[in-house]
Amino acid sequence: MRFLIVRTDIRTADDADLAAAWSTGDRLRDETTAPEPRRQVLHADDRDAALRLARALAAVGRVRAGRQRVKVLPVTQPRTRSARRGRTTP
Repeated sequence: MRFLIVRTDIRTADDADLAAAWSTGDRLRDETTAPEPRRQVLHADDRDAALRLARALAAVGRVRAGRQRVKVLPVTQPRTRSARRGRTTP
């Protein structure tokens, strides 16, 4: 399985947004609709390599100071069509 390693900026939230999210039970941030700005993107072919790269990125000063974060995301293989039977394979 392939992995995507991303270093992003952390968006700040003001007190009013935090209070509104807390009172309604909604999420403060939703990465699917509004992802954080990316600073660096790397690819790895296996989990061990991805974690090694993530550890190296975590040593960056802005990550250690809490202004950026490192994410390791699994990338699923695209579904392909089988040539013989017309079935999709995972």
